[in-house]
Amino acid sequence: MSKVYVIHENNEWTEHLTRRLEELDVPYEEWFLDQGVLDLTEEPPEGIFYSRISASSHTRNHRYAPELTEGVLAWLERHGRTVINGSRALRLELSKINQYMALNQAGIRTPKTLAAVGKQQIIEAAEKLGASSFITKHNRAGKGLGVQLFHSIDGLKNYVQGPDFDEPVDGITLIQEYIKAPDPYITRCEFVNGKFLYAVQVDTSEGFELCPADACKVNDLFCPAGGEAEEKAKFQIVDNFNESVIERYEQFLAENDIRIAGIEFIYNQDGEIFTYDVNTNTNYNSEAEAKAGKYGMLEMAAFLKEELKALQASNSISF
Repeated sequence: MSKVYVIHENNEWTEHLTRRLEELDVPYEEWFLDQGVLDLTEEPPEGIFYSRISASSHTRNHRYAPELTEGVLAWLERHGRTVINGSRALRLELSKINQYMALNQAGIRTPKTLAAVGKQQIIEAAEKLGASSFITKHNRAGKGLGVQLFHSIDGLKNYVQGPDFDEPVDGITLIQEYIKAPDPYITRCEFVNGKFLYAVQVDTSEGFELCPADACKVNDLFCPAGGEAEEKAKFQIVDNFNESVIERYEQFLAENDIRIAGIEFIYNQDGEIFTYDVNTNTNYNSEAEAKAGKYGMLEMAAFLKEELKALQASNSISF
């Protein structure tokens, strides 16, 4: 019997989905791809294959999970299997350079960004950027890890040449203009089956660690805002969100064969939107969802169930 195959490398991020699959009586199997053997002479099983591999896998000692998954996805696609968030989605997940180029091609504005390999080249890129305040981030990261805010080239030099420099896993550091928001928050738009589900406002007053999953907890966060923020929920789902950018996001997802995603943007002082991250392995915050009565993993499980039913119906007709 065909089933849903969940491809991942993080149990804490996946158990919320598998509970919903069980709740909806969806047959499933987990493929935990931190390591393994891929026999290219065999055919894959029938089913719906959903990839949840994250760009931050290396932070969990799963350094080569994305590379292994890329091979698995190529194998599945070669045999015509239904893959949710396949090779194209993984390519964008693993590279913000690729994300920005695809977003720009879709007419979506991103912050001015330079990419550099090498410590001296990072400094040269910041000088060329010419911004009074700028951010460094990893090209392949996830969860906002490695993001630093600078207000001077000297500050960047001290960081890059000092013992605390965080080397990106792919060697590529991005130097990006700092978009100062009128209020300390970013907005993350969630999509299931390529359609807008909801927008969540994320408080950034405590730093750039923005992973919505309940399991994501990082201490000693770098704080770009300074001062003490009033205690409030870090994640809040926005009522009646209707920015026109949603239509462009949906078109972008369709053009890049991404069915499930979270896309993050920030407003500048003039209310203009700058999109800076696409997460094809998206997570949800349970507290924010409970308050709003909206449940991303339930919607995701229902979508996968419908995909499986369609596959089973197709196979029945073909026989």
